[in-house]
Order: sequence, then structure tokens, then C-alpha cells
Amino acid sequence: MPEKLFAYTPCYRCEAGSYRTEERGMIRGYQFNKVEMFQYATEKNSKESFEELVNKACKLVEGLGLHFRLSKLAAGDCSHSMARTYDIEVYIPSMQIYKEVSSASNANDYQARRGNIRYKDKETGKIKFCHTLNASGLATSRVLPALVEQFQNEDGSVTIPEVLRKYMGGIEKIYPVKK
Repeated sequence: MPEKLFAYTPCYRCEAGSYRTEERGMIRGYQFNKVEMFQYATEKNSKESFEELVNKACKLVEGLGLHFRLSKLAAGDCSHSMARTYDIEVYIPSMQIYKEVSSASNANDYQARRGNIRYKDKETGKIKFCHTLNASGLATSRVLPALVEQFQNEDGSVTIPEVLRKYMGGIEKIYPVKK
């Protein structure tokens, strides 16, 4: 322990009413993609596992060169099952606000108790409940607008972050289509 897992997950959300109706397009999509990072940890290494997940998510945003901030959620803003949650938020210049692209949470043993997920402590020999932690890689639907807006040049071109150029055939800039 910790046991570390990850998965690509297409995600869907369905919300009734007019919540955040000012958000349109990719910023508030009803379908988005992400990589989910998950860990089963012991009570002793739970804090370190949480910090590792937060650091991994932050390094993804840092690697892209995006302006971002790390926000610790207040207890009232966390899911009832989470003991601790941090959001990683990127700046969207056109909206003049930060939007969440990743979230890291520690449920301590809450989810493990509900799922009866246990391990045997090597030191004491006692059966204990695991701590469950999760973090999303990056929600692509919000990263793409942030990349375009934060790396747009005066001529309308967009500079591709160095880390992504190998996936773009070495292209350094994308130019707008002229009509």
C-alpha cells in the first residue's frame, strides 16, 4: 500500500435548472474526458498519498505552462464523503475567472467502510479499512480553451506549448483560417 490505479474516463453530467447558464461551449460541456487517478492507502500514508495526487495534477498544468491556482475547498464545499479536497483551476482570460480542471480528494476510510474494503496491517496484524483517494488528471474541455486563450498571439496565432509539440508533428504555432 498504497495501491495506485488510473483510468481514462468519458464523463457526463446532467443538471436541471439554470445553474451556471452563463457558461457555454466547452467550458460547461455535458460530456468531457479525463484521466482519473485513484489510490488505496493506509491511514499512515494517506496524507502523503493525497499530496502526491495533488502534486501530479499540478505538474500536468505546470507542464503545459498554464497560469493556474490551487484552491483548498472549505468543508461545506466538499462532497459529504470527502475529508479533504483541493481544486486545480486554470485562468480563462475571456471570462476573467479561474475554472476547475482537476480535483484531488481524500475520503479517508468513508468509502472503504461503505464498500468493506480492508487490508491487514503488517505491524499489528489487525484488519483495517483502507483510505480511498482520487484525483482527475485534466478535464480536456476546459484545458483547451485555456491553452488557446493563454497562448494566443497578437496576430491571432496560438503558440503550442513545448510539451505538446511532439504530438502535433513539431508544429510550433497554429494560425487562424483566413476566409
